[in-house]
Amino acid sequence: MVFLVYGVLIFWLITLVFFHKEIKAIQERDPAARSAIEVVLLYSGLHAVVFHRLAHPLWKMNIPILPRAISQIARMTTGIEIHPGAQIGEALLIDHGTGVVIGETAIVGNNVTLYQGVTLGGTGKESGKRHPTLGNNIVVGAGAKILGNITIGDNSYIGANSVVLQSVPPNATVVGVPGYVTKQDGEKIDKKLAHAQILDPVRQDMDELKQRLSKLEQKN
Repeated sequence: MVFLVYGVLIFWLITLVFFHKEIKAIQERDPAARSAIEVVLLYSGLHAVVFHRLAHPLWKMNIPILPRAISQIARMTTGIEIHPGAQIGEALLIDHGTGVVIGETAIVGNNVTLYQGVTLGGTGKESGKRHPTLGNNIVVGAGAKILGNITIGDNSYIGANSVVLQSVPPNATVVGVPGYVTKQDGEKIDKKLAHAQILDPVRQDMDELKQRLSKLEQKN
């Protein structure tokens, strides 16, 4: 029991020292994060990243079983599944995190935010690169699915519950099923999640239709 306690303390100390970028990212992007100690002890998204940092080098060395075992332990303890083959950049924030799945050939850039229920998955039984590539400064809303060997450009926002099957240019917003792009005047998307400020293309179409009907009624 004593060894277990010491092991846990050492684990959290290593996390505090070597994962300062992830800790800082959480504190900057999550208003609920009150201190670095709280983040280290209680944030499952950070724990999942720590486990992945241990498993990924072992996967690259072709060590059998152990990398997958580490990822499965992470899944059981955090509810987040990151395949040890996935490439994860710096300052990743997995907020809440339950149900997040990141596939084997997925690539995630720097300063990316993933909310609960996000899937970076494949579309079938393809071989080779079959999972998405996310650039830098990207936000993926809760429940969104990004599937296949596609690329999400830098500074983009993927709306909650979207299903993205095609590549997305930089500085874009994607919403809908299947997802499609709406741009916000070409400006960089704020890394902070602000659902109310995201353009809804369905609402835009409805507004345009109402305007056309109003003009026709005025002519009559």
